[in-house]
Amino acid sequence: MRHRLAWPLITLLLLLALNTAFNPSFLHLEWRDGHLYGSLIDILNRAAPLVLVSLGMTLVIATRGIDISVGAVVAIAAATAAWMIGGAVGGDTSRFPLPLAIGAAIAVALVCGLWNGLLVARVGMQPIIATLILMVAGRGIAQLITNGQIITLYYKPYFFLGSGYLLGLPFSLFIAAAVFALLYLAITRTALGLFIQAVGINPTAARVAGIQSRRLVVGAYAFCGLCAGIAGLLISSNVKSADGNNAGQLLELDAILAVTLGGTALTGGRFSLVGSVIGALIIQTLTYAIYSLGVPPEINLVVKAVVVFLVMLLQSPEFRATVRTWTQRPAFGEVRP
Repeated sequence: MRHRLAWPLITLLLLLALNTAFNPSFLHLEWRDGHLYGSLIDILNRAAPLVLVSLGMTLVIATRGIDISVGAVVAIAAATAAWMIGGAVGGDTSRFPLPLAIGAAIAVALVCGLWNGLLVARVGMQPIIATLILMVAGRGIAQLITNGQIITLYYKPYFFLGSGYLLGLPFSLFIAAAVFALLYLAITRTALGLFIQAVGINPTAARVAGIQSRRLVVGAYAFCGLCAGIAGLLISSNVKSADGNNAGQLLELDAILAVTLGGTALTGGRFSLVGSVIGALIIQTLTYAIYSLGVPPEINLVVKAVVVFLVMLLQSPEFRATVRTWTQRPAFGEVRP
């Protein structure tokens, strides 16, 4: 129970059990039309964009930063890809080749991440202020790209990113798994993970030790922007449209919640990629439970905040020590040997 992933895993299992209790077919999987159908598959598919953004947010938070502009970057990437594909009703034509549209959207998202990193590491702005600039301006940029309209997409090859299947599973899962695997190998098989922890724990000491802390911080924000751009492609291809005003709305809050639920310290240093993935699954499973149980959408955020608050309390060693002290305190008049 002292393991950092114990309580997130328990929370995820409890949410799965809650869904199963109210929906007996929740765990049922069915093979239809060449791929798997079921509530679990739907949760995994919809959690893929959040997993991607959470992985990028993990590195940023591990370096003592925060990025609240990822939702806007999602909108910018989706708008860029949608504009380059175009809204031809035929469904078999694209304004630009699809690889070029995807590459341009990812490149724009990468530039957004580099912009945030340079403001934080080179200019010296506070991370929340630096990313707040793009959070506000990014929505305007996305709406300029879409001309203030929702671009409806009909180009079927693009839909494969967010709605296609490979080997019976959603293709978005393979994208999220590939990004996670590459990042995990880079963290565990190279010194990158150690450098990130050193910068997060004490940036000055890390710089004195010879670590290029500024470049590392810029790289973390750039990777976060890259992940947000890929998430924007998945979301827009899944809903078959790009909405500069609403795409990725509040995704930055869900990503921060997922990262903290997974055991990453907001003070920097300690982080867990696996924990962030579990946190993203918790958020998506909780959202599914809220809607499936008929809870009014108006209190969705309230329920989510209460669950996150309870999990964070259970993860706190100080809180558990306080509870243990109160439970072991002798009653009035009681004498213990």
